[in-house]
Amino acid sequence: MTDTPWEPPLAGTEAEQLVGALERLRATFRWKADGLDEDGLAATVGVSTLTLGGLLKHLAWVEALTFRAKLHGEPLGPEWDDAPWDDDPDWEFTSAAADDPATLYARYDAAVAWSRAALEEALDGQGLDGTVHLTGPDDEPVNLRRLVCDLVEEYGRHTGHADLIREYVDGRIGEDPLSACSP
Repeated sequence: MTDTPWEPPLAGTEAEQLVGALERLRATFRWKADGLDEDGLAATVGVSTLTLGGLLKHLAWVEALTFRAKLHGEPLGPEWDDAPWDDDPDWEFTSAAADDPATLYARYDAAVAWSRAALEEALDGQGLDGTVHLTGPDDEPVNLRRLVCDLVEEYGRHTGHADLIREYVDGRIGEDPLSACSP
């Protein structure tokens, strides 16, 4: 056991390590995006169009995509299914500017909560070796391990983006709330 709830175990099982790594990235990302107003969530750095609001919405969509569609083969839900993806393939990023902060935070938090429960159920059922609804290019089975590893990678990439954007917005730096060096 570690002293912080977002740290993976020091000597856990494979599932505990992967879920712990995912939870650490979720916690770090959420902390980087936390407590901002519309301007903070819409800020960009350099030539990039990425925003913390767009990342919140994108990662909420990725959570739904991973644990609703890929794991169970379920629809993502009305907020995603009715989106104009054909007109704007980056809709979750570009439309975030029209969402108020409370909506962005609530959507992300709800998606993560639902995903946590779905992942726990899947791990209890078949473990990391259990197959999921998604199949590979030749209909080869995909296992839960692959979904979790892909999500860890996705969070790793976007947590790095969030780190840079948040430092630009208000100087918040560090890896987690305990290492906070924010104004």
